[in-house]
Amino acid sequence: MNAPNMLISLMLCAPLLASQPGRELLADTDLPTASASDIEEPDGAQDFDFSMGEWRTEVSRLERPLSDSSEWVEYEGTSIVREAGGATLVELDVEGRAGRIVGLSVRLYNPESRQWSLNYASRGTLSPPVIGEFRNGRGEFFGQETHNGRAILVRFVISNLTPDSWRYEQSFSDDGGKTWEVNWIAVDTLEQKEIDDG
Repeated sequence: MNAPNMLISLMLCAPLLASQPGRELLADTDLPTASASDIEEPDGAQDFDFSMGEWRTEVSRLERPLSDSSEWVEYEGTSIVREAGGATLVELDVEGRAGRIVGLSVRLYNPESRQWSLNYASRGTLSPPVIGEFRNGRGEFFGQETHNGRAILVRFVISNLTPDSWRYEQSFSDDGGKTWEVNWIAVDTLEQKEIDDG
C-alpha cells in the first residue's frame, strides 16, 4: 500500500476506533495533569524518632579544624535523646584524653518548610542552628558560624541509620562550600530504647 492510500485508510478508520467502547479519543486538555501543589512532600515530623533512647557514643574530633592538622582525639560516653514539648532534646556527655564534652542539642521541626533546625549549646554558648531535612534515609543540615574570627559554612550529615546505630558527621568549609573538612564523627550504638525519667 502506498503512502497516500495508507493515509486515506487511517482517516477512514479513526471514526470507527473512536466509536468503540473504551477507545475514546481524548484531547490533550482532557488528560489529567499534576501541579506542583498536588505532589505532596513527605512530612518529616517523625524523622528523628529513630534516635529516642540512650546511646553509647564514640566521638572522634579533629583537634584543630581548618589548620591542616591531622590530629584527632577520641571520646566515649552517652547521648540521651527524648521528646519534650514538641522538640527533641539530646544530652551529650563524653570524655577522653582531651577532657570532657557536655552539650545539649535542641531539634525543632518547622511544619511549613518541613525542615529541622538543630541547635547546639555547650560551655554556656549556643551555636547558630543548622537547618535541613532527611531524604532517602540521609539527613543533611547546613548553617554558618565563625571559626577563629572567620565566617565559615557548617554541614551536618546523619547517615548509616539502623535500628541500633547511626553516624553523625560535622564538616567545615572556609571557601564557600567548594571543599569540606570533616572535624567531628560520632557513632551512636543503642543501649536502651526507653528512657526512665525516674
